[in-house]
Amino acid sequence: MKAITIRGVEPELSEKLKQTARLQGKSTNRLILDMIKKELGWEKEKQYSRRYKDLDDLFGKWSESEFQNIGNKIEEERQIDPELWP
Repeated sequence: MKAITIRGVEPELSEKLKQTARLQGKSTNRLILDMIKKELGWEKEKQYSRRYKDLDDLFGKWSESEFQNIGNKIEEERQIDPELWP
């Protein structure tokens, strides 16, 4: 495989690439290769690995008492009815 050197990369861009790679669990090299392939249309988006963020604002909204009430309800539903399951 060939190696390509990219000159003139600003420190801010370099840091942003490293940070993005870290967040995605990739090396900086892999991140850049993936970006280039995607831009050139060489890599198809995986059908079932798309990440959605449309419900993010709902997380962390329960108070402690609401959380306990929901947990108690779930626990009640998990109880086995002896009449149905002797």
